[in-house]
Amino acid sequence: MRYRFNPYLEPGVAFEPADPAVLAFHASLPGYQPTPLHALPGLAAQLGLANIFVKDESHRFGMNAFKGLGASWAMHRVRPKPAVFACATDGSHGRAVAWAARLAGSKAVVYVPKHMAQARQDAIRREGAEVVIVDGQYDDAVRRADADSKINGWQVIADTGYPGYMEIPGWISEGYRTLFAEAERQIGELSILPPGLVILQAGVGGMAAAGVAHFRQRDRSYRPAIACVQPTASDCLVESIFSADGSPHETRGAQDSIMALLNCGMPSLLSWPVLRAAVKLFFSIEDRFAEEAVRRLYYGDPRVVAGESGAAGLAGLIALCTAAEFVEAREKIGISRKLSVVVIVTEGPSNPESFNKIISRRD
Repeated sequence: MRYRFNPYLEPGVAFEPADPAVLAFHASLPGYQPTPLHALPGLAAQLGLANIFVKDESHRFGMNAFKGLGASWAMHRVRPKPAVFACATDGSHGRAVAWAARLAGSKAVVYVPKHMAQARQDAIRREGAEVVIVDGQYDDAVRRADADSKINGWQVIADTGYPGYMEIPGWISEGYRTLFAEAERQIGELSILPPGLVILQAGVGGMAAAGVAHFRQRDRSYRPAIACVQPTASDCLVESIFSADGSPHETRGAQDSIMALLNCGMPSLLSWPVLRAAVKLFFSIEDRFAEEAVRRLYYGDPRVVAGESGAAGLAGLIALCTAAEFVEAREKIGISRKLSVVVIVTEGPSNPESFNKIISRRD
């Protein structure tokens, strides 16, 4: 595990407020409801904090994850509407693209790495998509989806930016801002004290960039510190912030974390400049913290049912508060009984076999 406080941080950086049309569009979709936000004062006390606020995206559109916010908004923006949308995925983005394509009256072709759990593949197929298995990792699936789409005239809906493909990932990240707008209002209803720290998990960085844009939008009354956490096996953002020039770099890890939906090799070229400008702390954690976070949420009060990737933000908080490797980091970031923290449960369990194995152990 490793961490680095951002030497490229731009304290005055500010982003435009979210377009109100985004939230209005999501509110018009069938099944829209703000997802719940929970306060966890008991766990906060155990970790030496004032409070923990958990935004539970496992309830979003009945799809067990937040990704439908980005896919649906991006497809809404695409003109003209294509007959086929394509994407690569480690799980939840592919299901969201399949769902949103079905709502739009289009077909979806979803490329997945060969190691993806069967349960995740089946969830995508149930949304009506064609699933193509790629011999390789997530980034190999991204390249294959892009190449096949160019040949066949399909429209790629990817949540990562790469050379020649930057506009649509921006729309996807813009769609994710709905969850942060909801959370802001809900926290205001629960607490008179705003949170001082937000911990965001990242694969390629699209959701984290949306969080940064929200909490660093101009004319905000307060600006919490933002930290970004990744698995040690897929730590491309950490690798990038440690690089000599602060440019995006590929992870040197094996990309085999149980936080499978975060197993991405390269940062999004669209998201990285946003994160580099405004994230205070980048750090990586071992899988054992994800397992602990899943159990803490499942056996907590209230119960929150999260998958390993979904619980990664809380896993990062647990590691930051308890691991010997992070003693200096937690002092510098301000961990104390006066601090309230926001984390996002980005998805519920997407691999029942793994989830059941984790919650069966209560050590």
